[in-house]
Formats: sequence, C-alpha cells, structure tokens
Amino acid sequence: MRVFNCDHCGHLVFFDSVQCLHCGSTLAFVPELLAMAALAPAPQDGPDLWRQMGQRGSADYSGRLYRLCANHTVYDACNFAVPANDFSPLCASCRQTRVLPDLSEPANLGRWKQIESAKRQLFYTLARLGLEPAPGRAGPVFEFLADWPGGPPVLTGHHGGTITLNVAEADDGERAQRRVALGEPYRTLIGHLRHESGHFYWDQLVRDGHCLEAFRSLFGDERQDYASALSAHYAKGNDLGDWRQNHVSSYAASHPWEDWAETWAHYLHLLDLLETAASYQTSVTVPAPQAAQHHQMTDPFADPRPAFDDMVRQWVPLTLMLNSLNRSLGQSDAYPFALSAGAMGKLRFVHDLVQPPAG
Repeated sequence: MRVFNCDHCGHLVFFDSVQCLHCGSTLAFVPELLAMAALAPAPQDGPDLWRQMGQRGSADYSGRLYRLCANHTVYDACNFAVPANDFSPLCASCRQTRVLPDLSEPANLGRWKQIESAKRQLFYTLARLGLEPAPGRAGPVFEFLADWPGGPPVLTGHHGGTITLNVAEADDGERAQRRVALGEPYRTLIGHLRHESGHFYWDQLVRDGHCLEAFRSLFGDERQDYASALSAHYAKGNDLGDWRQNHVSSYAASHPWEDWAETWAHYLHLLDLLETAASYQTSVTVPAPQAAQHHQMTDPFADPRPAFDDMVRQWVPLTLMLNSLNRSLGQSDAYPFALSAGAMGKLRFVHDLVQPPAG
C-alpha cells in the first residue's frame, strides 16, 4: 500500500486517513481515482455533498462533488467517497458486503469495522490490478457472520461468488488460538480475504479464462475430491509432511484449489509489500563478505510493469530486512516463509495471468 499526500496542502497522509493533520482538511479515498482527496462541505450544491478542494493555487483544481460513504456517516466505519451522481449510499467497497452480523452488539460492530478496513485494502490492490468490478464484470460479494449459541459454526470460505468470513477472526486472541491449533505460521484478516478472493478469481481467470490445462500441469487436477482432500489434511494435525518443496504453505498442499488460493494470497502480499517499500523509496543493502548487494525497491504497478524475476530479487532482501526489524523489537517474523523454486513457479503463473507481458 503506497502512502499518499493531501491534495490540498501536500502533507503525508495514509490510505485510512480521514483528516489531514497538517491543514485539517477532511479526507476521503476516491476509488475511481485510486487517490486521497481533500474535501470541503458544499451545502450549496446539495445536502451532505462535499467538493474536492485540490492543491492550493493549483491549476488542476477539479471541484468534483462527492458524498461520504453511509458507513462513515452512520458508523464511522469507512473513509471511501461516493460520486455525487451515484445512486448507492455505500461506496464501491462497502456495497460488496451483502450480510452483516448484528451491529447492535458492540463486539460485532468493532469486528466488522476491522474486517471492512481489511476489505478496502483488498479492494485497492485488486483495483490496481484492474480486477475490481466494472461494467460487464461481476465482483465477489461478502457475508460477515457471527456464531450463534447452539447454532452451527460459521465457516470462512467461498462458494459461488460469495465470500463468507466469521467475524470472530477479527479478535486477535481468537485468531491466534486458531493459528496455533492449526499449526499456521501466519493468520490475518487481510490474509483470509486475499485467500478467499483467490477462489473467486480462480473461476474468473483459470476456469473461465481457458487456462485449466496450464493450471493442472502446475497445481494438479482440481477435480479430485475436495472434501476428502481437506479431511486428509486436517487428519495429519501438526504432522505437516514434506510440502515445502512445491507449496507456499502446508494448507496449500491439501488440494489444488487451496494451492492456488494460498499462492494467490501470497502474490498479493508480495505486491502490497513491494508497493509500500517503493512508496518510501526504500533501498536494501545485504551485507556480504566480498561485495554487498544493493536493491532499490520499485513499484510493482509501475508502467511498464516490472518483470517477475525483478520483483523476486527485491522481495527476498526486503523480507529479510522486515524480519530483522521485527526481531529487533522482540516480535515474531512478520514474513515467516521461505519459498522454494516450486512455489516460485506457481507465483510466476499467477503473475503472468494478472500482469501479462506487453505485446
């Protein structure tokens, strides 16, 4: 996720900012521009309307009119803007959520806010890839549900274009408990959403994109019994087996669909971290006995897009530095993975699908 600048005063702001701490302007993220906008109330143009202010003294002052997403107005739960001529009270991200837990329950309200924040981060990355909904192309819908006493547990997953998430995953303690019980080194809200979006885009890009043969040659045949494969995986418990040679995680080894979804999520991790590092103009020098290696991070969404091999050459030293910084603070590794050549080949497959070479 790149950092932004207030388009009124130029001060540094962030993707989730709602106010510029320098000039005091109200801020909102504008999905169609993929940019932050400083807004001023415009009651003369209509109730609840805001006008984009733009840079002081700049000739590119746009004066576009927006509303704030209704989830911001009612719940203080969103910072996306809605074009004034849009019929929906919700922004492009929030309108994808079809079912909510009982928000009169304070715990559910807090959980839902965290999940929507992670979903907006996913929305941004998918939009940068050109994969967010557009005319003629459907996007995923989301259902965020809570367990009921005596009822069946809500399972996180994807089915028929709908991504379901148990809101308990927003509780740090609950998520950590499940991570340990399942023997996972990494479990986050954004990781869940990226993984489940992978199932949705498998349908879009692989099945409907006429790439099944290429997929099966690399990931395996997805027609094998899915329920049996998952039962066999969970029966192993913490005996994870030899999965590292060809997979990004132990869960990826359970079934080709999960292999794809885990690889897809990992590719989105790669994009987001590289974009963040490039936004800060990060360079990493890896000490070596004879000649140190220098790496300048580049934006993975730059034009022209960097080659996959170039991204990997930046990714590896960046994750080494990230983990070293975390250890300096007494924290676990932020990136607890070591990718094999087999896993890299699958990441390259995802890269070539979403960012095909020019020409």
